[in-house]
Amino acid sequence: MTGINIQSPWSHMLINKEKCVETRSYSLPEKYVGEELALIETPGKSGKFKARVIGVITFSHSFQYSDEQEWQTDYNRHLVEQEDKIYGWKEDKEKHGWVVSDIIKFDESQPAPEKKGIIFTNNCQIVIPTGV
Repeated sequence: MTGINIQSPWSHMLINKEKCVETRSYSLPEKYVGEELALIETPGKSGKFKARVIGVITFSHSFQYSDEQEWQTDYNRHLVEQEDKIYGWKEDKEKHGWVVSDIIKFDESQPAPEKKGIIFTNNCQIVIPTGV
């Protein structure tokens, strides 16, 4: 299974269904539309844990925000603060929303592969618990 690397706290918000749109500066690659992806939670700046697989996420599609107002109006779905210097709106960059269609949350995290890509990670060996 392919995995997607998402930093904490965004990964936590997604797996707990608080956030239903992941924002990026590019559209979701077509090959991952409707594809189950291992959700690899990475520590980001905190660095307090090793990357781990916390569940499985599926995106139905992506779209491009046409302007800052549209992005601000969609705050309740993406939860990115306007003032966020890294992930907030930037006039000189495209902003895309990846819409979550399904989440499977693991009761216990599983180890992430040692070799991870920058965004996507191939060959994630995970066990999806039964009855989830």
